[in-house]
Amino acid sequence: MGIKMGVPYFQVKHLVKQGKLVVFSSNYELYADLSRRMMQSIASLVPAIEQYSIDECFADVCGVGNLRQLGLDIRQRVLQWVGIPTCVGIAPTKTLAKFCNHLAKRHKDHFSGVVIWGDWQPDVQKRALASEPVTEIWGIGRRIGQKLKIEGIKTAWDFVNAHTPSLRKKFGVVVERTQREMQGIGCVELHINEENRQNLIRSRSFGKMVTELAPLQSAVTHHITSGAAKLREQGTQAHIAGVFIYTNRFREDLAQYSGHKQIVLPQGSNDTITLNNEAQTLLKAVYRQGYEYKKCGIELGGIEPAHAFLQPNLWLPESMGHPKLMTVWDNIANKFGRNNMRLASELLADDWTMTRDELSPCFTTRWNELPII
Repeated sequence: MGIKMGVPYFQVKHLVKQGKLVVFSSNYELYADLSRRMMQSIASLVPAIEQYSIDECFADVCGVGNLRQLGLDIRQRVLQWVGIPTCVGIAPTKTLAKFCNHLAKRHKDHFSGVVIWGDWQPDVQKRALASEPVTEIWGIGRRIGQKLKIEGIKTAWDFVNAHTPSLRKKFGVVVERTQREMQGIGCVELHINEENRQNLIRSRSFGKMVTELAPLQSAVTHHITSGAAKLREQGTQAHIAGVFIYTNRFREDLAQYSGHKQIVLPQGSNDTITLNNEAQTLLKAVYRQGYEYKKCGIELGGIEPAHAFLQPNLWLPESMGHPKLMTVWDNIANKFGRNNMRLASELLADDWTMTRDELSPCFTTRWNELPII
């Protein structure tokens, strides 16, 4: 229909009224569950996977005999078990595999959704590279692509055959690694074991503009609750806490302001109550009256394993926080749902929440929203 990613809703609203377009609000709970099911389906067919995004992963296929049949089996299993159409690209390196995946999607009918780089003769590989702009290579964005075009590097084939020392001198080692990956030389390893994050950010735009402190306090508590739960889930604690608030930079007719402040905690913590107390203090420090706020969020940094040795602080009690209470909280959340336990400050207001009038049911995670056949 010619609608590109990121197009604002108001620009296509007329198509909804004409009955040509159906719009759904963001349903993160549903997306996360479908993503989990998709990854588990793929993992059941390969030695190991590395999840790259909500709908993409890299898979280790070493030792697998018939790679084409494997690709077809992955597509069939994900379609049967999850209901999502997929495409598969298989190559010696991650960047080249991403490129093959792009070709598999673009020419799905011709390749049956599976492209294996090693099955092609050199002349076919050359045609494939020459058929795609350099910006279709993973890691080559629009800005770098424009600079490469000035150097006469317009297609993926031009990029693969560019003079490597000159490429590194003008664009840096990252672009050089991308070129070597496209040449079949592995430079980006497969990360099988997911590493704990070093920083956590939780934020979301408001459903409508916010001017008072109470809705911001409610939103910050909501985000802190989510971040602290993630820390406990991965057995870590944060040493840095931060809060940020923004006005709507697209509303040039309104006064603009952005506030951000962070502190180093006296002691690492994954305790929701402790972290929320610190975050609320930071929020009050950055809040300014007279502005219409569109977004706020929290940052948790300096993340380390919770069991790591820490030098005690002479002026603090040996144990801060509420570890037993947090254990009970997590048990309740796991059994009855995350939103069944909240801090009182999260209930100060609800006018900051996202506008999701067209929200689809959580078909796979809530008993009362299961599809009825």
